[in-house]
Amino acid sequence: MEAPHSPAAETAAAARARLTVDSPEEMQNLGRSLAKLLRPGDLVMLTGELGAGKTTLTRGLGEGLGVRGAVTSPTFVIARVHPPLTGGPALVHVDAYRLGGGLDEMEDLDLDVSLPESVVVVEWGDGKVEDLSEDRLHVIIDRVVGPTEDDRRAVTLVGHGARWADTDLAATAA
Repeated sequence: MEAPHSPAAETAAAARARLTVDSPEEMQNLGRSLAKLLRPGDLVMLTGELGAGKTTLTRGLGEGLGVRGAVTSPTFVIARVHPPLTGGPALVHVDAYRLGGGLDEMEDLDLDVSLPESVVVVEWGDGKVEDLSEDRLHVIIDRVVGPTEDDRRAVTLVGHGARWADTDLAATAA
């Protein structure tokens, strides 16, 4: 289960937007739109229940960044690197679900080495990767829980640090 969100941390956020995504296709499109904002050195944390759409969003980020390889869940390999096809940054896609420790355990992945020249996306990173960068984009995906055919998701984008201070996340997500 995810760590609860700290109201104090969210208050200190530089940029914030909340939107509704109605389908997996829209989630992937959101990823493509967000990719236009990303640059080497960016850390993106994804928070949400199992099946919320974290990997679908990351698939859109990969398409938008123009990286090689199918973006799939890295649950069993922990991390996948998708090299750029067009000279942009690589996408490092991490699933920290099975990692129990904080940054100490994450250090084995050498994310601090990859971060300056890549876009690093971490699923289930709450309480584990915040110390990698003061500047990060936190994407929180909430879905209806229980037996339902409702594909809608409430997505909250929270930019932390100076990197996101002047970014209009609401316009990007529109």
